[in-house]
Amino acid sequence: MKFLIKKELEYTTLLKHLIVALSMALSLYLLLDIVLHGFFLGTDTISIAHTLYGNEAEYTEPIPLDSLLLQIHIDLFMSLVSFMLISSIYIRYFSHRTYTKILVHLLFVTGLLAPLSILIAYFTSPILIYIWLGSFLLSHIVAIFMSLKTIKKLLTL
Repeated sequence: MKFLIKKELEYTTLLKHLIVALSMALSLYLLLDIVLHGFFLGTDTISIAHTLYGNEAEYTEPIPLDSLLLQIHIDLFMSLVSFMLISSIYIRYFSHRTYTKILVHLLFVTGLLAPLSILIAYFTSPILIYIWLGSFLLSHIVAIFMSLKTIKKLLTL
């Protein structure tokens, strides 16, 4: 990944376009990941609780543990790889900013908190659904923000 070593993208327009395309693809992935979780788990806390715990009134079964673990496994891998790519590009271009460290730490802490909180919520308390929902959305919003800032910077070079 040459762009992590050299900042000189004004001489390499192809590399600049590739980084812009990668950032756009990662932003699209994160948006579609939110949609996927909306279909898989639900779009509000009540539907997420019905998915996790079932609903006796509607005769729906709770999600099987193996399905939830598979989804968490996929989420952990894909999200953290995406966050790492977005963060490495963002740090390269915005390392002089004071809030860069805060954004990167916030991204990874919320990115790790989301799968852990939904797993703990499955076994313990529905209150952790709020923590999952907040950390999941916050991590994706921060990552999309970082990606869009990178795209804006690269397109203005």
